[in-house]
Amino acid sequence: MQDIPWFGKRDLKREIAELEADGAKGRALGTWADVAGRIKVNFAQLYFVHRNEQLTREILDLMTRLEKVAQVRYSGGLAAQQDVIRAQVEQTNMRNELIALETEQHHLHARLNALLARPRNAPLQEPAQLRKLPTPEALDYATLEERVRTRNPQLFADESKIKAAEKSRDLTYKNRYPDFTLGVSPIQYQSAIKEWELMVELNIPLQQSSRRAQERESESMLNAARSRKEATTNQVSAELAEALAGIEAARRTENLLANSLLPQAELTFKAALAGYETGKVDFATLLDAQRQIRQARQNQLKAQVDAQMRLAEIERLLGEDL
Repeated sequence: MQDIPWFGKRDLKREIAELEADGAKGRALGTWADVAGRIKVNFAQLYFVHRNEQLTREILDLMTRLEKVAQVRYSGGLAAQQDVIRAQVEQTNMRNELIALETEQHHLHARLNALLARPRNAPLQEPAQLRKLPTPEALDYATLEERVRTRNPQLFADESKIKAAEKSRDLTYKNRYPDFTLGVSPIQYQSAIKEWELMVELNIPLQQSSRRAQERESESMLNAARSRKEATTNQVSAELAEALAGIEAARRTENLLANSLLPQAELTFKAALAGYETGKVDFATLLDAQRQIRQARQNQLKAQVDAQMRLAEIERLLGEDL
């Protein structure tokens, strides 16, 4: 006996299976895009901690030199002992920060190794530099939105779900028609087979109320799939706009710090140091000038890293590198 579905049913089942496989592929690509994005973000965070540690050590060396300046002035009766103590307290605070930064580096190393499917304590090269940012022309919203709509893994999976739901709906309507069962069997006379008989069975769908319910369900499933894709599209577009605004803000902040605030802070520190050595400025003013330099450098570093994290988010939405 051989079951034969109504014309077109078998093709619809095959197409549904293929579309479901495409949806699974899209979800797998989405998972990889998420992992790749987390790796990029983790690398940027590791770079920030590494460079912040270097910056803290540089400022610690500077504070050591300032302490010597304060000691010389204190020995000559030109400054109070409090200046020396302040310099020592500042150094102690920085050493505490270095301990925290080293601990955070260990955590980030372990997290990055886990994302790379490597042993927790596997050695990693120190991050030397960040990736170069794309040009502003390459970050045009309209162009990237079009790419996201066609290449985002989640949208690809949602589109496959819609097509599979459409085929499932068509198959449900096809179930209104009967399936066939064909059979061929021999007719035996004594010990010889002289004739064959052909049997045809027809499976007539009589339970119309349940089938109408299945058809309504298939329509609802299709509408739900379309709504999910629309919601995902709106969310992805909003996330893209937010990431682009963030990367532009980070770029402008970094330029402002590099070209304006940081040079001003360095000039202020040099003037404060010269003033302290001649007795025109107190040690508190000198410390404040040093802190301004450090704050400007840290903010510059944060802006660079924030731009990298925004770039990683854009590439996650695209499902590929820019």
